[in-house]
Amino acid sequence: MKAINQAADYFSTRQSAKILQVSLGTVQKMVEVGELIAWKTYGGHRRILAASLEKQLTRRKQLMRQKVSGNCLVMAIFRRIENREELLEICRDWTLKVDLLWSLDSLEGLMQAVSSAPDLIYLDAFIPPVEQLHIIHYLSKNELTQRIPILVDEGFAQLHPGVIQLAGENSGVIQPQPSAENANSAQNQDILKNPLILGYPADNSQTTKQQLEQIFIEGLSKKYDWA
Repeated sequence: MKAINQAADYFSTRQSAKILQVSLGTVQKMVEVGELIAWKTYGGHRRILAASLEKQLTRRKQLMRQKVSGNCLVMAIFRRIENREELLEICRDWTLKVDLLWSLDSLEGLMQAVSSAPDLIYLDAFIPPVEQLHIIHYLSKNELTQRIPILVDEGFAQLHPGVIQLAGENSGVIQPQPSAENANSAQNQDILKNPLILGYPADNSQTTKQQLEQIFIEGLSKKYDWA
């Protein structure tokens, strides 16, 4: 698979096939099923949107990486280095094998998340809530990260349901609601369920450490449900 020329907004079917390293017929089928966004010129030639090609390249890189390594790539943003060491220690005993990318800086972490296309994104519970709000909003708006599950402290998720709702709307996994204020309590709970944001318990009990692997596995399954 070849890199896309960022100066171009669209490509021909033949160029797209070369970029994706597939046949012309495969590209045509991808257009027909909606995997690639395209339109026809007055002369009847297909033009495929560059952003659509970029999205397919990213998805293929993810699948190839997981097929080759069998590992789960996690981008983690921490506030303290000790928390990074603690997560690494917990992951060592898991059946699920984790490759951890990490940063102590939110902006750098966001840039890494966009460039590396991880399987999961993990936000340390010690990141200030306002900062977590900005991180989640950015990730849910960016086309390259909006369908990647985000693991957050379950206490944060309970205190900030609005950002969970907004992130779900941004990524298309929750339908926008004109007014949640008029809905009853049970309906509100359903509205605010975002399958791509998973809460994890932030305490350090042995039970919690065992649960965390299952939460990571659930996140992986959600990712491929919405890929």
